[in-house]
Amino acid sequence: MASLMVSSKICRFSHGRTRATINNNVSKNKVHVTQIISRGLVAELELCLNSSISYNYSSNNSTTISSTTNNSSDMMDVAKLHLIMEAVADRIELHKNVAEQRNNWNHLLLSSVNMVTLSASAMAALAAASAASSMAPLKVSSTILYMAATGLLTLMNCIQPSQLAEEQRNAARLFKKLHGELSTMLAIGNPTASDVEDAMEKVMALDKAFPLPLLEAMLEKFPQSVEPAVWWPQRKKKTHARRNKNNNNNNGWDGRLEEEMREVRRVVKKKDMADYLRLGKRVLRLNKLLAVSGPVLTGLAALALACSSLNNNNGALMVGVICGALACALNTLEHGGQVGMVFELYRGTAGFFKLMEETIEVNLNERDPLMRENGELFEIKVALQLGRTLSELRQFTDCCECDDEFASKIF
Repeated sequence: MASLMVSSKICRFSHGRTRATINNNVSKNKVHVTQIISRGLVAELELCLNSSISYNYSSNNSTTISSTTNNSSDMMDVAKLHLIMEAVADRIELHKNVAEQRNNWNHLLLSSVNMVTLSASAMAALAAASAASSMAPLKVSSTILYMAATGLLTLMNCIQPSQLAEEQRNAARLFKKLHGELSTMLAIGNPTASDVEDAMEKVMALDKAFPLPLLEAMLEKFPQSVEPAVWWPQRKKKTHARRNKNNNNNNGWDGRLEEEMREVRRVVKKKDMADYLRLGKRVLRLNKLLAVSGPVLTGLAALALACSSLNNNNGALMVGVICGALACALNTLEHGGQVGMVFELYRGTAGFFKLMEETIEVNLNERDPLMRENGELFEIKVALQLGRTLSELRQFTDCCECDDEFASKIF
């Protein structure tokens, strides 16, 4: 009995020891496995975190580089436009000064030539009133003055100072307009390289249309045919969409506006531009006649006085006096009335209508509305250029009797 109790205790003790050993081993294994799992998770988390940081850094770095590049490009375009604006502002002052100078030429040359011509006529009249031989110095002096007047008139009629002054006034006005366009572009913001190129081309076109030098580069004052003045560069097809887009993706254009612009273009070309070209041809013919008549009359007067000095012919003296008076009157009509300026004014106005016609045609020929100017803004611009309100412009184009009315109310 005692031996059975001892053996049972030994079995219970050994079973408990075995159980404790197994439990201890299991707990150690659990701790070891937990440590392995924890270390793996930490390593994985560290790897993911490092990769995330690296990705964020690289993406932020690329975004920063891209934005920096775009900003530097935009700033460069802005700087270029400011340089162009400075050059345009300088040209405005330059053309204003030259216009004032050539306007002074017109007044001074007109006064000088008329004074010389009237002095020669007065001397010839005094010589004709007196039959004495002592009047020979008056005849010689009158002949010299008439010859000088002929040379001055020829030079003056070739360069047409009043027309030169009008050219420079137009150049100053157009450069001022370009300066305003560039200022508006910079105020709106986001200029592009294409805007810079367009501005440069406009400056070069204006320089070519209104040259400053008199020799070689001077515009022809008596052309064979009258053509509208052209001061804008050749238009290129746009390769980028406009910024202004409406909800319907028509950029403000519809069928009604297109028909309206077609009618405006037709009337401008048929009535307004044709009328100013017709007036320009008439003024050109008158200017040619006056430019030839003045030097011919003063030259004829000088020849008549030279003949009278040789044979004391009073009839020749009378011819010299009359021709001198007529030359003075015609010279006053030509340069005092600034006929050359009027011709340049008509030619420039015809160019204004030609520019409007080309602008409308370019927009209508573009099939993609997004490549055109914004329709609403374009309609307002055309209405203002014609001196009409939007309602007047629409009423004008809707009227069936447009041929009886000019498109412009300003010119």
